[in-house]
Amino acid sequence: MPGRYYEEFDVGETVAHDKRRTVSESDNQRFCDLTMNQQPLHLDAEFAAETRFGERLVNGLYTMSLAVGLSIPETTDGTIVANLSYDDVEHPEPVFHGDTLRAESTVSDKRETSDGERGVVTMHVEAYRVENGADTLVCEFDRTVLAEKRPDE
Repeated sequence: MPGRYYEEFDVGETVAHDKRRTVSESDNQRFCDLTMNQQPLHLDAEFAAETRFGERLVNGLYTMSLAVGLSIPETTDGTIVANLSYDDVEHPEPVFHGDTLRAESTVSDKRETSDGERGVVTMHVEAYRVENGADTLVCEFDRTVLAEKRPDE
C-alpha cells in the first residue's frame, strides 16, 4: 500500500502502524558505528552495568529513526517530497537489546503550501516497547513532512 497524499491525512486521526521490530545488539552496534557515536553506555557492557540502567541502552537516535521507519508504509511511502523537521523529541524510557517496538502517528496539523501545489503535514509519532499487553512509551516527537497532492486523474 502506498503512503497517503496530502488530501488523505485527517487532523486528529491516529494511525497504528502494522510493522514491529525487535532491536538486536547488532542493530545498535552498527548504528553507533555508522554515526561514530562511541558512547560507552551504548557499547560497553561493563561500563553500562555500573549505571542505574544495569545494561547497555539502545542509542536514542536509532530508536527515533526506527519509529520513523515503522511509520513510512502507512503515511509517506512514495508520496513524500521531503521531511522538513523533527521537533520536541523525548525519550521517557530506555530501550534495551531484545525489546520489540511498535509505533503510531497522530496527524496534528496540515496546510497547503502557498503555491497550492503540495501540503505540509505534521504528525506526532510515538514509539512503544511491546511487553505483555502493557506497552511502554519509549520515544515521541513531531515529524513534519512536505506531501504530494493527489495527481489529477
